[in-house]
Amino acid sequence: MATTPPKELYILGITRQGKTFRPSDWAERLAGVMSPFRPGGATRGSHLGYSPWCVPTSIGQVKCVIVHPDLRDYDVMAWDFCLNFARDNELQVSETRPEAPAAPAARPASPE
Repeated sequence: MATTPPKELYILGITRQGKTFRPSDWAERLAGVMSPFRPGGATRGSHLGYSPWCVPTSIGQVKCVIVHPDLRDYDVMAWDFCLNFARDNELQVSETRPEAPAAPAARPASPE
């Protein structure tokens, strides 16, 4: 039985230990490095926008990068770079869109 490749990979800004990954702009930095990898290749000014194959976003309060498998077809080394970044930094990776985490519980008012 053949398995179907994932439609997208989600690299979450949460480590396997459950801690928020820093720096806070890591997703934008990773996507910025990947900006030349796009349909039709890098063009003049393409560094000013993100590649449609590597997009920073947030799910709830969690920063993430969505990596499209077309990146792998276009340049396997670029794909591996994204996956190795996640592995090296012990980030969680999901083949399905993660649920937005519940809002943190409100802190009780401090007595004055």
